[in-house]
Amino acid sequence: MKILSLRTEKENFIGIIYDESGRILNLTDALPLYQKLKNKIDDFPYIKTVTELFREQLFNIDLFKRVIDFVEKHNLMEYLFVKESVRYNAPVEFPPKFICLGRNYEEHAREFGSPAPVEEPIIFAKSSTAVVGHLETIYIPTDIGRIDHEVELAVVIGKKGKRIKKENAWSYIAGYTIVVDVTARELQRKDIQAQHPWFRSKSLDYFAPMGPWIVTADEIQTPVELDLKLWVNDELRQNSNTRNMIFDIPSIVESISKYITLYPGDVISTGTPEGVGPIKPGDKITAWIQGIGELVNYVEAEVD
Repeated sequence: MKILSLRTEKENFIGIIYDESGRILNLTDALPLYQKLKNKIDDFPYIKTVTELFREQLFNIDLFKRVIDFVEKHNLMEYLFVKESVRYNAPVEFPPKFICLGRNYEEHAREFGSPAPVEEPIIFAKSSTAVVGHLETIYIPTDIGRIDHEVELAVVIGKKGKRIKKENAWSYIAGYTIVVDVTARELQRKDIQAQHPWFRSKSLDYFAPMGPWIVTADEIQTPVELDLKLWVNDELRQNSNTRNMIFDIPSIVESISKYITLYPGDVISTGTPEGVGPIKPGDKITAWIQGIGELVNYVEAEVD
């Protein structure tokens, strides 16, 4: 199941990809209708973003299936299909926490001459305000040097957890999406040399494309071993598989939750493989992950 955050000229809403033809069901309208007709709840709110869905603890695969079954049974599909032009928001706008991993692929660490982590993953944060959606523009400053792309598989947390054991980690995952961890590389080098955190080099506005949707966890086989690729224009830059991660997803969840309580809607971006490189105004960035889809963004120079 693919869950989207979308917008028209008038409003935001949540969608579900209904079939292989790509028809979208308006979940924002379907949920209150289901609650009113099925459960006699008249004041169920119109939830317009996936972030709100997580906040209200309503990101529930079984609930989504019940809603679809109900509207099919009552011949409401045509009423609820999206017929107007839409644009993509990031599937999790303003995530409660946006946690990232550094050097989680050995070949990526090697290409920068950096040591790969051994005992624990390298964890840092990106600002939630850096997030942009599918087909949106990455505006880059022209006065801070090289800026790089990094394709990553991102895990979206579905329920609250602390000190989660590896063997239980999968049950805390709501789904998966794609992140491009855009990085101001020269700024990062300065921070590393000064023994400062990486936060500012990773968190500039527009530096976290995410999308195009969340694929629910039931659709991705475990252990998660997915091909991931990134092109700049027509040039294939990154090409690997998530099986090459140093720390797998259960280990990541266990390590982070040892110190930090995870909440629904938190995003964990699991690191990038080798092949990172510079981007510049005029570039088209295409990130692809097997079983999820394709995230496309365009690069332009930031204008004051």
